[in-house]
Amino acid sequence: GHVNNAVWVQWMEQVAVTHWRSVADPAHQDDYFWVVVRHEVDYLRAVLPGERIVARTWAGENLKGAKFDRHIEFLGEDGKARVRSRTDWAIIDKASGRPIRVPADVIAPFVGETAS
Repeated sequence: GHVNNAVWVQWMEQVAVTHWRSVADPAHQDDYFWVVVRHEVDYLRAVLPGERIVARTWAGENLKGAKFDRHIEFLGEDGKARVRSRTDWAIIDKASGRPIRVPADVIAPFVGETAS
């Protein structure tokens, strides 16, 4: 009768990928992909059958080499947070298959903006 942990993680990935595809330069999408390094999830309230939720996401300020953090908040119809997460992602160069330092021009469109 509620959303389980595996579903939340799937939704987090869907929100992150959708955000990347909607904001990132097409050339960057061709050259790089991201992999999850670490998830932190706070489960605050249950989502019940039939309840609608809204996801908000934004890039954090924690840029370390190949890693960058993303925040997601799922809000219920009442505006209260159901789940909050922070995920560390690592950027991979498609050509080499290896992690690289996050290029400034790749992350610039994401810094300081919030997507819903």
